[in-house]
Amino acid sequence: MALHLKKNHHELDDIFAKTSLATPLSRTIIPQEEQDPDATYQAIHDELMLDGNSRQNLATFCSTWLEPNVHKLMEECIDKNMIDKDEYPQTAEIENRCVSIIANLWNAKDKSDAVGCSTTGSSEAAMLGGLALKWRWREKMQSQGKDTSKPNLVCGAVQICWHKFARYWDVEIREIPMEEGRYTMSAEEMLTYCDENTIGVIPTLGLTFTGHYEDVEALSKALDGFEKRTGLDIPIHVDAASGGFVAPFCQPDIIWDFRLPRVKSINASGHKFGLSPLGCGWVIWSEKKDLPEDLIFNVNYLGGEMPTFALNFSRPGGEIVCQYYSLLRLGFEGYKKVQEASITTAIYFAKELQKMDIFTLVHDAKEGLPIICWKLKDEKNSPFTLFELSDKLRQNGWLVPAYTMPANIKHMVVQRIVVRHGVSVDLMYLLLEEIKKAIKELSAKNEVNMKPKQGFSHS
Repeated sequence: MALHLKKNHHELDDIFAKTSLATPLSRTIIPQEEQDPDATYQAIHDELMLDGNSRQNLATFCSTWLEPNVHKLMEECIDKNMIDKDEYPQTAEIENRCVSIIANLWNAKDKSDAVGCSTTGSSEAAMLGGLALKWRWREKMQSQGKDTSKPNLVCGAVQICWHKFARYWDVEIREIPMEEGRYTMSAEEMLTYCDENTIGVIPTLGLTFTGHYEDVEALSKALDGFEKRTGLDIPIHVDAASGGFVAPFCQPDIIWDFRLPRVKSINASGHKFGLSPLGCGWVIWSEKKDLPEDLIFNVNYLGGEMPTFALNFSRPGGEIVCQYYSLLRLGFEGYKKVQEASITTAIYFAKELQKMDIFTLVHDAKEGLPIICWKLKDEKNSPFTLFELSDKLRQNGWLVPAYTMPANIKHMVVQRIVVRHGVSVDLMYLLLEEIKKAIKELSAKNEVNMKPKQGFSHS
């Protein structure tokens, strides 16, 4: 009886009075005994507070606000392995529907029989697009009896995934460096980097550094002329990690997708401007012949034969289901409203930032992605650096990165915010007030530190 009462007493303890929380969480070895589930949850939950608030993270392109129904669907799909298409045929069907919808959105040739797949993000999708380019180039060179040991790809300032692709699959990356005032790859420069070993040209629809779109149509036309002069047919893969879910809705006059015959494949992140949860990407090919059959594996898995072309195997199905939810729930008009709201908010921020009269805008969101990128007007005489401003804003939870630009303009320091779904005008107003406050404090502090100190005098 006494033991029973003691047990009940412990069950009623306040969670922070439980013995499970009397010591720090194990960091190197698995505990010997079972732990109280509520106390364990509370301790981990509390540690995660140190990550900060993702909504204030204006460095990330990824979704940080999601509808309640998305949370519900994610929970309902937590046990679904999307690779097991025989056991979860409806999840497989939903993936196919997403591929078809996105392929149509990007004007693929095979509209009735779209070719593509989901991935864990646009980095994996980009690598799959790159592999298809390399395989098609190698087949062409082998058919002509030519050397296949020196493939290269041509690009502007790309995200790190393309450098990984080049290293992992032994491809030379020919990255055209930026220049101050010119941040995208020009058609003229691009052609000087191309030769018979070029597996493809990779324009980016929304540069990570600034938000600019590279001119895919101009690059395609230049390659058309290049083929007429040299006979070299060089394909294009568009890295539309972010722009792929912005341009179709907000900039329909920009020709960047499969309307250009030279564009053979496109990758995008569903978990960025696609408005799905983290862990969702897409790669689409214009038509079946653009994806070499040699790259597709037919796997006999748990009683079913299934084709698979991905770097990963087992993956959760929730992100795919939620991507489908967003596509259906918002529709074309809904996506247009969401993305236009982000652009409007970004332009508001840019105008207010300019009023401070100490910054020069590198990207103002009137074209390209809803990204604002800026630098100091007079960096040499400024009482603070952008790195100091970034650190000061972080003290109140705002993550507004400052960084140096890539090769050729590494001396150039910029700051950038991504205005995505869930970033409202009111939040931008609060951030602007924080920036003004931080500038005032930094200027006062640094001016005091710069004053010459008075030495001791006997006079």
